[in-house]
Amino acid sequence: MTSVATADQPAVPPAAEIAKLRTRIDEIDSALIALWQERAALSQRVGAARVAAGGTRLALAREREILDRFHRSLGPLGTQLGLLLLRAGRGAL
Repeated sequence: MTSVATADQPAVPPAAEIAKLRTRIDEIDSALIALWQERAALSQRVGAARVAAGGTRLALAREREILDRFHRSLGPLGTQLGLLLLRAGRGAL
């Protein structure tokens, strides 16, 4: 079985199309992992700076802003993703 050609794209065999899509998914995953690690490191630095300045390690209002942003953009799963990101940066509560 082959895929159907469109005006914009010629027909691509399904196995080749799947391989191409998986390659792109792997590239995105690599970028997400690098961004996750960078974000966690930055968040840890913010927490350390807050403590060094005499503040608390956590800024709950800021965490709420982040969770709200993820929820608005991605729905309920965005909230879960936001919680994971926050935990990666600050550790478990």
